[in-house]
This record gives sequence, C-alpha cells and structure tokens, in this order.
Amino acid sequence: MPAQHPKTYNILPGPKMGLVTPDYLEAVAAAARRHNIPLLKLTSAQRIAIGGHSPEAAAAIWHDFGQGEGPKKPVGIHYIQACPGAHWCKFGRQDSPVLGKKMEETLMSIPLPAKTKVGISGCPMNCCESFVRDLGVFGKKNGWTLIFGGNGGGVPRIGDIIANDLDDDSVVALAKKCLRHYAANARKLERTARFMERTDLQKFKEAMLGN
Repeated sequence: MPAQHPKTYNILPGPKMGLVTPDYLEAVAAAARRHNIPLLKLTSAQRIAIGGHSPEAAAAIWHDFGQGEGPKKPVGIHYIQACPGAHWCKFGRQDSPVLGKKMEETLMSIPLPAKTKVGISGCPMNCCESFVRDLGVFGKKNGWTLIFGGNGGGVPRIGDIIANDLDDDSVVALAKKCLRHYAANARKLERTARFMERTDLQKFKEAMLGN
C-alpha cells in the first residue's frame, strides 16, 4: 500500500464546467513548474486539482491566479458539471453550458444544509450522471427534465423526476424552488438523497409545481 502523502492539495480557480482556454492551461503548467507540483489531476467536478504541496505553496498558487487566498464558501453548491451540449455534441438536444451558466448565476449563493452536486446533461444519455446528482437536469427534444435527490456515494440513490419539458428559465426557477425547500426542511448536513427518502414525493411535487 502506498504511503499517505502528508501534504495538502488545492483546487485551482476555475475552470467553469470544465471549459478551459489555452491561456488557462499554460498558467496551470507554469504554476506547476514554478512550485514543483508532483500531481495534477482532472477531478470528477471537471476541475484541475494540484497535489503534494505545502499550505505556503497553496497561498502562492492562489496569488499566481490573481487571488489573495482560496475562495471561502459556505456549505452548498461548489460547482456545476455540464457536458458539451447541443452546440458541440451530435447527440445533444439542449445547450448544457448555457444552462449551467444561468444556474451558476442563480443557485451558487443559496446557503444549503450539506454539500450539493449539480449535473447538467444535454441529452438522455446523461453523460453528467444527472440521476445520481443532488440536482440533475438532462435535455430532450422538447426541453429539460429536472431530477432531485440523487446520490452516487456509499449509499447510492436514483433521483426523482420532478418535471419534464422545461425551458431554460423554467428549469432554473424550479431548481431554485427545490433547493429553497430543501434548505428550509432538511437536517444539518443531510444530503438531498436522505432528505427525499423521508419526504413524500407526491407532496413534494405538489409543493414545487403548485398542483
């Protein structure tokens, strides 16, 4: 068994939804060389993690990317995953990065009881694993389907479909409503999967959809 590395790792600023530029990649490479970083890893969150450095190096790396220190954010949504979507993938039915940006602008600041993962897939093949995300969305010809309460961890759960055939504005508004309800009613550090397991799905849908 390999020895545990005693040092820390740090998530670099960006990229959003895995979208990178040549300048960003060159900056990552330069920082890794400058600070003798032994590990660069693409994470499941579509970000680049750097590993095997000291806390002092972490502060210097944040400075290299124009931030005095790493971002401080309360528990909640830390990132949104999205596939290339209809503009870049022949299987795509809806534009995932565009929706991801709208969700980021609307949802990221909502305080939530626990870590919350968001996955946006542009077609029903669900490359961003929307059914096992706390909040999942996938595209079909007639619009977006919203899923809530999924989890892919040690106690996995397939999320519940809350609504179908939503346009961009409608799916963002419904996602916000689901998260607000979850925030108001969940226990501290309770993930959406455990919350939905003890929640009556029909009553939840009626509250969210106004039926």
